[in-house]
Amino acid sequence: MTGDLLLVRHAKASGQVPDAPLTPDGETAAARLAEALADAGITRIVSSPWRRAVDTARPLSERLGLEVETDTRLTERVLSGADLPDWMIHLEASFADPDLALPGGESGTQARTRILAALEEARDPGGVTAVFTHGNLLALALGLDHAGWAGLRNPDVWRLTGNGEADRVNL
Repeated sequence: MTGDLLLVRHAKASGQVPDAPLTPDGETAAARLAEALADAGITRIVSSPWRRAVDTARPLSERLGLEVETDTRLTERVLSGADLPDWMIHLEASFADPDLALPGGESGTQARTRILAALEEARDPGGVTAVFTHGNLLALALGLDHAGWAGLRNPDVWRLTGNGEADRVNL
């Protein structure tokens, strides 16, 4: 359907830093993803500039002959400016309170506003846009709770229609 977005969580990566590459399993999954989405009517590809997202988009880009455009608003949400050994507790709390912002971090509300603006600009009204991003940000865009975030896969694909309906795409 024209104007739809395919929201893609990147394939499995070797770490969380911006330049973390895909694992060998992640590379295989990205290639399979390109096969699965090849006939989805994709006319545009937009990605987080972080390596794991771009590397997940690349096989689809090459198959379709489309450029991978990057948008910094699609980077993962920074939960805190400090290293948090108990980050999972803080992440769960941030889903319970979307306005919670840890020092040096971004609240769920701020991150959701950021990704929704990026998605609106990425939408191709004459086709389908594949958007490659990260788990926490994807969950916020879809309005998922902590359990919904925890249930996301690497990679995972959701179709978001122009009227805001979202459904997981079975690959």
